[in-house]
Amino acid sequence: MLYHLLDLAAIVSSLLAAGLWYQAGARTIRRVSRFETLDHADLNRMVVAMNRSAILNRRAALASAAAAICIALRFAASLVLDASS
Repeated sequence: MLYHLLDLAAIVSSLLAAGLWYQAGARTIRRVSRFETLDHADLNRMVVAMNRSAILNRRAALASAAAAICIALRFAASLVLDASS
């Protein structure tokens, strides 16, 4: 039962990380022409886009870390439970 629970947690965490990284990469920032003058609204839009991407990347990294921890716990549980039987 413990094996299945840890395997399921690792799978869900991995899928969550993949989805978050896909969202972070899917949003592009509009290119700015060298002939265009930048105003405060343009700079604000670019900063907001970069911040959103950074937040999604941070969440994806956290989900990947959770998946790695679940996999490590799964291996540790299999070692402990197999050694005791």
